[in-house]
Amino acid sequence: MLPGGLLVLGVFIITTLEMGNEFQNTLHRLVFAVEKSMNKKRLWNFTDEEVSERVTLHFCSSTKKIFCRTYDIHNPKSSAKPADWKYQNGLSASWLSLECTVYINIHVPLSTTSVSYTLEKNTKNGLIHWAKQIENSIYLINGQVKDEDCDLLEGQKKSSRGNTQAINHSFDVRVLTQLLLNSDHRSTATVQICSGSVNLKGAVKCRAYIHSNKPKVKDAVQAMKRDILNTVADRCEILFEDLLLNEIPEKKDSEKEFHILPHRVFVPIPGSTVMLCDYKFGDESAEEIRDHFIEMLDHMIQIEDLEIAEEINTACVSSSMNTEASLDNTDDEPSKQPIKTTIVFKIQQNIGVIAAFAVAALAAGISFHYFSD
Repeated sequence: MLPGGLLVLGVFIITTLEMGNEFQNTLHRLVFAVEKSMNKKRLWNFTDEEVSERVTLHFCSSTKKIFCRTYDIHNPKSSAKPADWKYQNGLSASWLSLECTVYINIHVPLSTTSVSYTLEKNTKNGLIHWAKQIENSIYLINGQVKDEDCDLLEGQKKSSRGNTQAINHSFDVRVLTQLLLNSDHRSTATVQICSGSVNLKGAVKCRAYIHSNKPKVKDAVQAMKRDILNTVADRCEILFEDLLLNEIPEKKDSEKEFHILPHRVFVPIPGSTVMLCDYKFGDESAEEIRDHFIEMLDHMIQIEDLEIAEEINTACVSSSMNTEASLDNTDDEPSKQPIKTTIVFKIQQNIGVIAAFAVAALAAGISFHYFSD
């Protein structure tokens, strides 16, 4: 539900003071369990500069007092430290939004050695390679490349009080993926015998938020990167869960199966410029999504408040299962000549051997011509 820039900072409990003391060990375990569960799905890692503490809040139902404690998630044996809990006026409205559309075309081969793995695990292993590309991409903010230590609001208009007018300000972000490798970077081709493949294709709408208190460019880029990685991973997880629950049988007459990834839906938080998100499939109605938001937020949501970020068929996943090999074919129509395509694939498998033989033959020819002269 959280877009980029927002994280789960802890858990809370509402009990009497006496019962709250009994639940301290439970809260301690719950904090680390939540963090462990979220780390399994993440395609990114925290930086050393980020705060590693998570919060537990105890609301006393009798005295109405709030008791705040923190735990260091890097140390499972860490003890609770008391902390102050303070309210700040206007904090929820002081957020900047960043939006971008990322066009993805990710091909994930399913090797025969990992055939025992679930489709979700195989896909995540393939997404890890794509995540590195996202991390190393170039990000344009409002069409400009800015230094990462530069102030994000540099050049913005200021009010009479000297404060930057940042409320309701949105930045357009574009992602440029680096295709060419550096001359000093060497890579090797890997040939895999595959039993299938997964292709993720489409346009993904991403959104991140950053607080307007002296924001840096590197913080904005980091929030956008994490939202891109999170939303693609979440959509895959939701789709695989849906396929597992509905037990959709595999197609025997076709090598490919196409499934629509869920679309992203945003809903505003009352009194804040921040919006939370959820996902919906094409056959789900707006009423169902609204009821889901009401259940999660415990707040009345109107259908008019829902913002569907994507149109239908903007992203899909296709799994091509073949007992012999997996063809890197991104066409929408299945091949009508499987024999020829299998031959082409086997040639592609042996392209390294063919290339090596060609180089050896050329070298032998040059040597023969040289010595014959």
